[in-house]
Amino acid sequence: MDNALVYWLDLAGTVVFALSGVLLACRSRMDPIGMLVLAAVTAIGGGTLRDLVLGVRPVFWVTDPAYLWVVLATVMVCLVGFHYIHRLNRIILPVADAFGLALFVVIGANKALLLGAPGVVAVLMGLFTGVAGGMIRDVLARRVPMVLCREVYATAAIAGGIVYVVMTAWDAAYLGVTLSLATTLGLRLAAIRWHLALPVFAWVVISPAAEPSAASPSSDGGETGHTSEGATRERPRHKVRVRMISPGKARRRRLRGQEED
Repeated sequence: MDNALVYWLDLAGTVVFALSGVLLACRSRMDPIGMLVLAAVTAIGGGTLRDLVLGVRPVFWVTDPAYLWVVLATVMVCLVGFHYIHRLNRIILPVADAFGLALFVVIGANKALLLGAPGVVAVLMGLFTGVAGGMIRDVLARRVPMVLCREVYATAAIAGGIVYVVMTAWDAAYLGVTLSLATTLGLRLAAIRWHLALPVFAWVVISPAAEPSAASPSSDGGETGHTSEGATRERPRHKVRVRMISPGKARRRRLRGQEED
């Protein structure tokens, strides 16, 4: 691909990721500084981690501060027009985020290959570039990172990275870019449309069987309603098992437990 085109698309992806950080900051009731921090770590955190792992000095936004200005401009626009921007959260933003993810995966994997990294490392660098910023954002907002417990996100990034690395090994880099973008974007959009997610591990509590009557036999063969002195009654124990179930079923079990409480 044309380097200029990749650069401008990278800046566009930076805007989208920064916007997602601003929206989460607003939902978490943060001040403008908090919005700026979440926007920055979401937009450039993944690329920063990638460059640090690959030993690139200085990292990309130090040599090209345009990324920082893009993040700052995104936050300023959001502060002025948030009444309209927050409506992007339901439809437009997730789709734009999917495009940004697909592009960042290719950029990260390509940079790793240019530096001579093995294929498996290139796939991981594509993954880091696409999802690490969002993970840092979620940790700062005190919630479980989305890539660990919700819709197909990291899986789409890994699949796109593998496609790009394999096609590059076959000397079909340009075709690899197209197929990688299509793979990551297709999986992510399918997950958004049909709420696809990997199975999750959940604690399943198994209630004990009904205990027999506590009455004990008397000396004349009858029964009394009192237990003999010194006798001990063991409390029933709940058995806990770990099972892999769908996220929807885990959610229903959690809601049912809250209703019982």
